[in-house]
Amino acid sequence: MDLRQMEVVVAVAEEGGFTAAAQRLHVVQSAVSSTVRALERELGTPLFDRTTHRVSLTPAGEAFVPAARATLRAAEQARSAVDAARGQLRGRVTVGTMQGVWADLHRPLAALRAEHPGVVVRLRQGAVTDIRQALREGTVDLAVVALDRQQQRGLVTRLLAREEMVLVSAPGRVLGGAGAGPGGKVTLAEAARLPLVDFTPGWAIRLAVDRAFRAAAVERESTFEVNDIVAASELVRADLGVCVMPISIADRFPDLDKHRFDRHAPSWKVMVVQPRGEAPPAVAALLRHMA
Repeated sequence: MDLRQMEVVVAVAEEGGFTAAAQRLHVVQSAVSSTVRALERELGTPLFDRTTHRVSLTPAGEAFVPAARATLRAAEQARSAVDAARGQLRGRVTVGTMQGVWADLHRPLAALRAEHPGVVVRLRQGAVTDIRQALREGTVDLAVVALDRQQQRGLVTRLLAREEMVLVSAPGRVLGGAGAGPGGKVTLAEAARLPLVDFTPGWAIRLAVDRAFRAAAVERESTFEVNDIVAASELVRADLGVCVMPISIADRFPDLDKHRFDRHAPSWKVMVVQPRGEAPPAVAALLRHMA
């Protein structure tokens, strides 16, 4: 068994198929299939169940993949340690992030690139629940996300920013009985009476909004659910609904009206998050640039 075999199996598991794994590894599909079959013969058991429409891990595969990931991480750390001793920091850093916080990452990434051009950064965007799981599985080295207190358990966190959320509406829209124009304040109860554009469950924004409405004892129903910030802004711009989003995101759409909440405003805390333990040299270098 060698590292390349482990890398191939992990790629098939993460990509959900042999064709996608081959594209990721820049090899032909037959090479991926033959590598997996050779390893399965060596182990004496199949790692994948193969059907016409899908590929899934067997129980043996479920046990093998986390151990293979840990081995690949250890090998990468060993290479990085040698490079660091030679004064040449290399390696890969996989950063998990959510829609909405990308703009805050370009500065530390630029600083890392200038200091260590040999480090490759891979960005993985997803829902906060998926990113948290990826941190625990080791498929993400660090993340810039918004986690509540319970989600932070077992992880090392550092606060980057805290901000309130606002209600975004089409230009000139009068909101409920408050008649609040641009910059006016609204209540959660008034917002609940309007058609709402919500983000998909599992998104950090959605979790914060749900929590705020529960705390205010206000019931609401979603008119639209989207998994993209631009899609949400387009629905609002067409006056099909209003949307609650962090101020920093709302400011990216200057043509839309923004309304603060008079109380119980949803909020989130954006933080840099990493697993416990010593960070590999390339990850530590990026963390130093995250103020």
